[in-house]
Amino acid sequence: MRNAAFALILTAVAAVLFIALRWVNYSYAFVAGYAVLQFLVLGTGWNILGGYTGYVNFGVTAFFAIGAYTTVVLHKAAPFLPLPVMMLIGGTIAALAGLGTGYLTLRLRGVFFSIATLALAVVLQTLITNWDFVGGARGAYVIPPRTAPLIGGDYKQYLFLIMLITSIVVLVVARALERSTLGYGFAAIRDDEAAAEATGVPTLRLKLIATSLSGGFMGLAGAPMPYFMGYLNSTSTFDLNYAVNALAMPLIGGTSSWAGPVIGAALVGGLQEWLRVSNLQEWLHISIPSEANVLIVGVLMVTFVIAAPQGIVGLFRKKR
Repeated sequence: MRNAAFALILTAVAAVLFIALRWVNYSYAFVAGYAVLQFLVLGTGWNILGGYTGYVNFGVTAFFAIGAYTTVVLHKAAPFLPLPVMMLIGGTIAALAGLGTGYLTLRLRGVFFSIATLALAVVLQTLITNWDFVGGARGAYVIPPRTAPLIGGDYKQYLFLIMLITSIVVLVVARALERSTLGYGFAAIRDDEAAAEATGVPTLRLKLIATSLSGGFMGLAGAPMPYFMGYLNSTSTFDLNYAVNALAMPLIGGTSSWAGPVIGAALVGGLQEWLRVSNLQEWLHISIPSEANVLIVGVLMVTFVIAAPQGIVGLFRKKR
């Protein structure tokens, strides 16, 4: 009942937000909103494995790219498929990749697991760079329709709506996991895996579930990207910015709760989009490169790790 009520509240808030943005009719709001929601889904996916289960995944861009390039393949092979179907297929393939990766690497622990996931991203980038069907090193163009299906208007509004619905689904699942037997198993692994295994917790099975869910959510975050950007190559898809943001937003917001990635995405993603369009560069008479986003997120992440290891949610709980 609580999960159903939570889903209804999120849906109502999302509906009000979408209607308000369409009424204002400010096109960049949909672009910025899509970017923030994309990082929310990506951060929540990372948080299921890294926050709930305690296994730090540095291969975020691998699963993100699986979702994105699945859309490129389907756009070429079956362009009649609607985007939500492409997203489901991309998310499923990313989840299966997470399952396979988990089966091969989850016997490693700590930094060894993190290095293995980073190696996965490097290997996958090399394969995609040499795959001509998806454009290889030169990239591929994916031209979106001029008008959005169902709602009409600009296609960016449709992409925003799709990502908004995806965010609701991901958050409902994350909250349900947090308060379920499965979530308690994840927490037991995070706190002391050896003790959890000694008391009968099926640690390998739970970790495989966590890697599958995490990979699937990251794939969902990346699947609409080709239509959003219009052009996709391996350099932009495996950009360090995605990996850093996926880690930073749960760490800043709080890895112990579904609300952590939401708070982190709103603060960090909102700050990045504001810097992108603000007059700050003119006021300070300086040029802020795009790489500054990674620098800003890195500084914030280090600050929170030192000053508030449990993130903003942890600070709130401590004061309460």
